[in-house]
Amino acid sequence: MTPDEFRTYGHELVDWMADYMANVDTLPVKPDIPPRAIIDQLPAAPPDTPEPFPRIFDDFRSIILPGMTHWQHPSFFAYFPANSSPPSVLGEMLTATLGAQCMSWATSPAATELEQRVMEWLRSMIGLPASFTGVIQDTASTATLCAILTAREQRSGFAVNERGFSPDERYTVYCSLEAHSSVEKAVKIAGIGREYLRKIPVDAAYAMDPPALETAIAADIRSGLTPLCVVAAIGTTGSTALDPLPAIVAICRRHRVWLHCDAAFAGNALILPECRWIAKDIGSADSIVFNPHKWMLTNFDCSAYFVRDAGALVRTFEILPEYLKTPEGDRVNNYRDWGIQLGRRFRALKLWFVIRSYGVSGLQAVLRNHIAMAQTLASTMRSMPDFELLAPAPLNVICFRYAPPSVTDAAALDALNAKLHALLNADGTMFLTHTKLAGRYTLRLVIGQTNVRQSHVDAAWARIVSTARSLAE
Repeated sequence: MTPDEFRTYGHELVDWMADYMANVDTLPVKPDIPPRAIIDQLPAAPPDTPEPFPRIFDDFRSIILPGMTHWQHPSFFAYFPANSSPPSVLGEMLTATLGAQCMSWATSPAATELEQRVMEWLRSMIGLPASFTGVIQDTASTATLCAILTAREQRSGFAVNERGFSPDERYTVYCSLEAHSSVEKAVKIAGIGREYLRKIPVDAAYAMDPPALETAIAADIRSGLTPLCVVAAIGTTGSTALDPLPAIVAICRRHRVWLHCDAAFAGNALILPECRWIAKDIGSADSIVFNPHKWMLTNFDCSAYFVRDAGALVRTFEILPEYLKTPEGDRVNNYRDWGIQLGRRFRALKLWFVIRSYGVSGLQAVLRNHIAMAQTLASTMRSMPDFELLAPAPLNVICFRYAPPSVTDAAALDALNAKLHALLNADGTMFLTHTKLAGRYTLRLVIGQTNVRQSHVDAAWARIVSTARSLAE
């Protein structure tokens, strides 16, 4: 493709992208297709000769697009959002055009220094003390693994990296029963072993029970084990439950345990001063992660990871072969040593575009609007005799079920709500996901998509009510 052809097709694609953003709400949120519907339309072998770009783009529109779930649809109420915005998309376009591999300062000084500055901005925006240092990871799962690995190395005197585990080194990690599955995966990868992951019981609000945590740590110490790390959830995936940080902080300090805060989604709300109560005493943690790619209008992937001891993080991961040595030394950050990956994308650029385009006040306005719409809907649900909230709704995630007074059997209620869920997602006008809380089939409605408006929420609620009540007739 020549530069002139690139210019022509690039303009065509940007026009298509702008139309997509403007009209995504006219598409089904989720495709209604069976498995293999897409792959069966794709040739089994690659083309031997070049194909014209217009044909490729036509196939994108006719084959790929009908098989996409549209996460940027304003009636996407599932999972946690993977927000985007026009400034972020433009930043991604420039990142792709530059094609830089930003593993160290020398490979792109601007990428390193912009990331350093943007992370300082984010630290200030969420109210963290200046003792924290930030780096962009790809996902919160990676950040949690980095936290556990760093805790392991710090506790072992950085010996495990050198000689592996000794026979008498048996570490334990703690999280709540509602913690994200990435904690369990990280424990496996870090060599701790699933046998030594302690899933702590939760209270009625699905938050970690500190006395149970204290009991588990004390029992492990008596058994000759070494408590290593507690992963506290600031907004669990199931219900945005908030683990009680002040009590957990006190326990971790008492036992010299690393405290990692997984605030992947809810941590974005810390840019709102009125929401900082959800993470009281977070400045006493050892590491924190939240994802601007979930609720701060920044394209996936962009995960903000903060540590109090950047030296321990770097010492855990740094390796300096001759071919990576540069004369700058300690005067610069080489982010290849701040995580698992050697190669790094220029993720800071899109985040910089977003923060500058909206300003802190603009981002705050978006989040406040989402929270206000969710709180209004939660209040409506509480007032209705045939709907039930199954968890607190501190922010913008509502966990509920349809519970007509005539249905009292637990299994029947689960089946009723599973059927309701399937019907709501069937025609593509909206998309919800579910979880199980205390064993109960629970519908989750997340109001956090970039362009969601009150009209979309009202339409979704009207459809939920009418569909649910039709099942009871």
